[in-house]
Amino acid sequence: MEGYQKMRVRLKGLNRVSKRLADGSKATYYYAWKGGPSLPGKPGDPEFVEAYNAALAAKVKSPVGTLQSVLNLYQESPKFLDLAPRTRRDYVRHVGKIESEYSDFPIAALSDRATRGEFLSWRDKLAKKSRRQADYTYSVLALIIAWAYDRGLVPGNPCERPGKVYRSERIDNIWSADDETNFLATAPTHIGLAFTLALWTGQRQGDLLRLPWSAFDGQAIRLRQRKTGARVVIPVGAPLKAALEATPKTAVTILATTRKTAWTESGFRASWRKACQKAGVDGLTFHDLRGTAVTRLAVAGCSTAEIAAITGHKLSHVAAILDAHYLSRDSALGVSAIQKLEAHENRTKIPN
Repeated sequence: MEGYQKMRVRLKGLNRVSKRLADGSKATYYYAWKGGPSLPGKPGDPEFVEAYNAALAAKVKSPVGTLQSVLNLYQESPKFLDLAPRTRRDYVRHVGKIESEYSDFPIAALSDRATRGEFLSWRDKLAKKSRRQADYTYSVLALIIAWAYDRGLVPGNPCERPGKVYRSERIDNIWSADDETNFLATAPTHIGLAFTLALWTGQRQGDLLRLPWSAFDGQAIRLRQRKTGARVVIPVGAPLKAALEATPKTAVTILATTRKTAWTESGFRASWRKACQKAGVDGLTFHDLRGTAVTRLAVAGCSTAEIAAITGHKLSHVAAILDAHYLSRDSALGVSAIQKLEAHENRTKIPN
């Protein structure tokens, strides 16, 4: 106990955040300082102290005039602190990559035209491992420099409009009827429920994992999306209603583990991957069910407004999804359009 108390004294500025989880339990998260990087474990753990010291050393050794000082200021700003906890953790991870490469990069050099080429070359190097992650890391660098430029902290922004190295044809990432059949035929019941819930609500994984039984009144599901704050009321279709009514209430949340507890996001992702492998489903993710829901609603004849009312997207976002990603090659829409035209012609045709 004495050693623990001494350790607490040394960890100056430590920021502790407590949070109530969906299952009613309480979790505590630690950060090196307010707005600083998250720390693994708990005070007293060797990995905790090592991570704290590393974060502090990086902060202390960043002299004024370097990119590191800008990274630190951003992580102490309301812009960063107002982000969702998950987003902050993701940003911190990518900021770490930036720090490892450019912590001592002179701020004055940001106005040099050659700097843009330097940063893009670095992104290309990251892309050899993962194009998606390379774009994410670069976008974090770009938004931080843009934030600093708006505040007069840097002389230029060499990261504007860089384009992307990762391209995804989302039409190829739609769950087909065969994919659905194969998945539900092999997935455990509690994972199959997650699939059906996502497909019939079009909601994000995080919101569905936190969804309590109290949000379902027997006819509709009511929730507030954590990312956007949008409130949605989703009438429950017959297949989903049947699945919900057949599910025992073993936890506060609708989706629960076999141990009758709420899921952690990492635990759910691991079980989801296993279920996909068993079903022979490759190249599709849980998030793709959100786009699949949009697509199926459109093919069923739903308007943009009707789709947005279910999924919680902005109207412009639904239109952009349908126009740019999903439906440009969907033959079912063509069939639906001709059927509607034929029905209209039959109703309005004037008899001879």
